[in-house]
Amino acid sequence: MTDRYAVFGHPVSHSKSPLIHAAFAEQTEQDLSYQAIDAPHDGFAEAWKTFITQGGRGANVTVPFKEQAHLLCDQLSERAQRAGAVNTLWLATDGTTHGDTTDGLGLVADLQRNNVRLTGARILLLGAGGAVRGVLEPLLNEQPAALFVANRTADKACALAADFSDLGAVSGGGFASVTGQFDVIINGTSASLGGKLPPLCDGLFADGSVAYDMMYGAEPTVFMRWADAQGAKTLDGLGMLVEQAAASFSIWRGKQPDVTPVLATLRQQLS
Repeated sequence: MTDRYAVFGHPVSHSKSPLIHAAFAEQTEQDLSYQAIDAPHDGFAEAWKTFITQGGRGANVTVPFKEQAHLLCDQLSERAQRAGAVNTLWLATDGTTHGDTTDGLGLVADLQRNNVRLTGARILLLGAGGAVRGVLEPLLNEQPAALFVANRTADKACALAADFSDLGAVSGGGFASVTGQFDVIINGTSASLGGKLPPLCDGLFADGSVAYDMMYGAEPTVFMRWADAQGAKTLDGLGMLVEQAAASFSIWRGKQPDVTPVLATLRQQLS
C-alpha cells in the first residue's frame, strides 16, 4: 500500500512541497503519495488526527502551524524543543507522534553546498521570530567565531541570544547597534515579502562576504539587491526550501535524495 505524506498549512495551495517530494520519491524509488492539506486556523490538531487515521505516515508543517505541531508531539528532537516549533511530523510504530525541525539543517546545507564557510565566520542574523529561532542551533553547531542576532525590538533579540548562549558565542541587540563587518549576513525577517529592507547601515560586509535571504522569488529580493550593490555574493532561500525537504524525506524514508536536479527544476519554473 502506498504510504501517505502531506504538508499542512493555511494557505497552502502555493506550496512546492508536493512537487519536491514527488521528485525525491521517484529518485529513490519510494512508493509514497504527498498532498497539500489546507487546515483551518483552529483545527490543525484535528486535521493531523484525521490524516493519520486515514493512513497518513508523516507530514511537513508550514505557516501558521509550526508551534501547534510542536505542542501535539509525544516526542520531540532536541533541536525542535529548543526551536519551540516543528516542521516535520511522523507516526512511530507505537502510534506516537514525533516531531523535528529541519529548517536550520536546510539553511546550513544550502550554505555549505554553495561553499559558504561558517566555522570561524562572523555571522549577522536579522530577525528574532520563529524563522530565526529555528535556525540558531544548527548555525551555532558550525562554531562561528561570533553570531549577532539583530532585531527591531532589541530586547527580543537579546532574549533569543540568551536562550542559545550555551551553544556558542551568540549575542543580540537592535538594528541600530549593529557595527563592524560580517562574513555572512542572513535575512530571517519577513521584510522582503513587502519589498522592504531592514534598517541597516552600509559597510557591514567584509571582503568576500555572503548575503543570504531566507525568502525567494523570480527576482532578487531588495535585501539581495542592497547586498549586491556592496559587493557581497547573494543567495536566496530556494535552496533552503529544497534542503529542508530533503532532510524531512531522509527522516521518513531513510534515503537521502539529490537536491540538485530538483532545485534546478524549481529555479527554471520561477524564471
